[in-house]
Amino acid sequence: MKIAIHHRNNSFSQRWIEYCKENDIAFMLVNCFDSNIMSQLKDCDVLMWHWSHEDPKAKLFAKQLMFSLEKASKRVFPNSNTVWHFDDKVAQKYLLEAIEAPLVNSYVFYSKEESFNWIEKATFPKVFKLRGGAGSINVKLVKNKGTAKKLVRKSFDKGFGASGRKELMRNRLWHFRKDKNINTFLGILKGLGRLFLKTDLEKMSGREKGYAYFQDFIPNNNSDTRVIVIGNKAFAIERIIRKNDFRASGSGIIKYPDNDSMDKRCIEIAFEISKKLQSQCTAYDFVYKDNTPLIIEISYGFTEKVYYPCKGYWDDELNWHKGSFNPQYFMIEDILNT
Repeated sequence: MKIAIHHRNNSFSQRWIEYCKENDIAFMLVNCFDSNIMSQLKDCDVLMWHWSHEDPKAKLFAKQLMFSLEKASKRVFPNSNTVWHFDDKVAQKYLLEAIEAPLVNSYVFYSKEESFNWIEKATFPKVFKLRGGAGSINVKLVKNKGTAKKLVRKSFDKGFGASGRKELMRNRLWHFRKDKNINTFLGILKGLGRLFLKTDLEKMSGREKGYAYFQDFIPNNNSDTRVIVIGNKAFAIERIIRKNDFRASGSGIIKYPDNDSMDKRCIEIAFEISKKLQSQCTAYDFVYKDNTPLIIEISYGFTEKVYYPCKGYWDDELNWHKGSFNPQYFMIEDILNT
């Protein structure tokens, strides 16, 4: 068994490399952007690449590369079942509805007229979203019909920038007020620059337009619950909603449940869906409506350092395993055992 790893700073790959070294597993570092990547991988059994939704070059071809390697009987992480819907909330709506997952009611329209007809009959508030974006970027609370129509007009006319520059700046200000350290201050300076300069992602992606996507707003939630399933293991965090906001993702205010404080229904749902999807790694974001957990959206990627303080994990029989663990090790163990 030989594993090829595309290394990227601030990604899963550093821990993958450590695992291979610790367990005497043959591996090689590759650059998936090389034109001859296929020939480089000829004597490898596995390719592992944690690519980001914020990397415009990876978005051009990462899925296509992974799908092609699967056709050549290579194991890959993430595989097609795991990643085809990544950073695409509209795709996730169709997928979760198809398998009858408990999804927050979601609505997508492909014409201005159809959108306006729905708005006239809808109740508010609703949540307006673009297909892509993480950390609550490109997510707006719509309190009335007038605001909804304004967003729809923009959706089918000028469209929206892919990276949500103003919202990114607000997020950076929030984290500086919360943490007050040099890193968050530097983030503000970078954010100021981004207000006036397009990112590479914006330049290459163009504007988001031609559709309108809404979800029901679920009130009375002070947090959301994120459950991540990797193979036959799951772990969870609770993300607290910021003051005077409705969004938990990106707040940086985290609680770490243990076996006694965790709502096991979320763990059960996450395992059930992961098995239906045959996914290697999926993060599920839950909120509650009438004490029933509902999914907001899903993703394969996550910021790994947030999860290192977790108090333990569950296996797929809901047995609790107390103590620290390494999510990236779970990934590589899962792919080696499949």
